[in-house]
Amino acid sequence: MATEVKVPDIGDFTDVPVVTVLVSVGDTVAKEDPLVELESDKATMEVPSSAAGKVTEIKISEGDSVSEGSVILLLEEEEGGSDGGESGGSDDAAKAEDAPKKEEAPKQEAPKQEEPQPAASQSDAPVVTDSGFSKVHASPSVRAFARRLDVDLTKVNGSGRKGRILREDVTKYFKSQQGGAAAATGTAQGGMGIPPIPQVDFSKFGPVENVEMSRIKKISGPALHRSWLNIPHVTHNEDADITELDKYRKELDTQAKEEGYRVTLLSFIIKASVAALKKHWEVNSSIHPDGDKLIKKDYYHIGFAADTPNGLMVPVIKDADRKGIVELSKDLGDLSAKAREGTLKSADMQGASFTISSLGGIGGTSFTPIVNAPEVAILGLTRSAMKPVWDGEQFVPRNMLPMSLSYDHRAIDGALAARFCAHMKYLLADARRLML
Repeated sequence: MATEVKVPDIGDFTDVPVVTVLVSVGDTVAKEDPLVELESDKATMEVPSSAAGKVTEIKISEGDSVSEGSVILLLEEEEGGSDGGESGGSDDAAKAEDAPKKEEAPKQEAPKQEEPQPAASQSDAPVVTDSGFSKVHASPSVRAFARRLDVDLTKVNGSGRKGRILREDVTKYFKSQQGGAAAATGTAQGGMGIPPIPQVDFSKFGPVENVEMSRIKKISGPALHRSWLNIPHVTHNEDADITELDKYRKELDTQAKEEGYRVTLLSFIIKASVAALKKHWEVNSSIHPDGDKLIKKDYYHIGFAADTPNGLMVPVIKDADRKGIVELSKDLGDLSAKAREGTLKSADMQGASFTISSLGGIGGTSFTPIVNAPEVAILGLTRSAMKPVWDGEQFVPRNMLPMSLSYDHRAIDGALAARFCAHMKYLLADARRLML
């Protein structure tokens, strides 16, 4: 007899869209196997099966809206499935094939694991799709990611809650397999399914010299590469009018020179950033290791990129929300000097919740800064310039500062990024607003 599988209690959500149907008619599912994926307000949830059996009919489609109690599909439970001799020859044949598969599984598993290595593109696909994706606890995005890499999810150990397989678990398994292959063949691997960069003998074209990278570049390079591969980057560009603010800054800087420090635009940017982060806390957050939550931070430690003779360093101003323009300016000067002299301590570069990278002293109009994981956003600044701006009656010259906010799209959507930048723009238009 067919059993109805319904949407369980999903809290206060109603009319939630179905974004993915994870099973098909004829599939055999176990209890707690995910059946569909629902999405509401950029949050996704999987609906598990309340029983085990064979899918006989699917009652919903992608794009439908469901609520608690909506019927998802019909299941023919396993206990009653073996006696149905009248269901047709094809069903009998399928059942007859299933039984020996279960008995012979120990004998067949070994060759299935060995065959994909010499011919991964052909033999992996059916194994990964049919077997690896029906018996594991992983989200649809992770399943799709595993398919692209030809990774059998049944061989991956999940590190998430209740054994859930995360994207990082798939990456780790894939790299372990690729690492073994690389060691065996002695060739460079691109990793993450990316073709390796071909090795070229440049000396054929002219004189060359191998120059050792600085220690900082050797350390930061892999971290930047990891962030770029793992974070879905999006960059939002905005221009802020700093005409009046910069006039005020120059007045403060003239006084500061007499006391031995400087007031730069970055002090005001940090002040504005803290105010915007308080209004939009997600930009100051990090993604929880299980991938299902955001870690809300009630502190505001702002990292800033400092250009040094040895490479780029990122000192951190702690508790920036408790400091005024003068104290921020002094901290910026002290930490920048330590960075140039190579006397920064490890504690001086740890704990940032948000980072600012400024190229204002060099130039440029916009760029895409790489998010400094586990942070979820970074603000890039380039050189301000006088531009004609329409004031409703005429074009007037205004000092415009280009801002580029790169963010992790898993934690921040486009609307939130736009609101954050718009609030920054509002604050920088009048220095008095930073005092509120």
